[in-house]
Amino acid sequence: MAPSAIEAVLDRMHAVLGGYYAGAATREDLAAVLAPDVVWHVPGANAIAGDYHGVDEVIDYFTRRRDLAAGTFRMTPRETLTGHGEHVGVLTDGIATIGGTERRWSTLGFYRIGGNRIAECWLLPLDPAAFDEAWAFVDGSR
Repeated sequence: MAPSAIEAVLDRMHAVLGGYYAGAATREDLAAVLAPDVVWHVPGANAIAGDYHGVDEVIDYFTRRRDLAAGTFRMTPRETLTGHGEHVGVLTDGIATIGGTERRWSTLGFYRIGGNRIAECWLLPLDPAAFDEAWAFVDGSR
């Protein structure tokens, strides 16, 4: 897949996901940018950590992030690292008010693209402790 085509898939995913966090996109909009067998890997010891398999689990994970941040979660994609294969990395900054405190973090999302959709994501926080603190067990559960 050409780097420009990969970047178009990522741009579409970030736009839809940003719209979902802001309440302007639906689960169906998200499903359209995810492969049916999508897998999302989130590291750490926090309220959103885990491996999510399939469209429903991944969208439930997105919903949990949106709900924990009470609709304040915003992502700002920065640099994209592409080649000519199906994998790509995107440096993204996040900001949200969680548990009454504004939190900021940066991650590298390492994606596998398949069929013009996101097939897999490994989320890699640049500062794992800050990421865990941001997404702490705010409501006492996972």
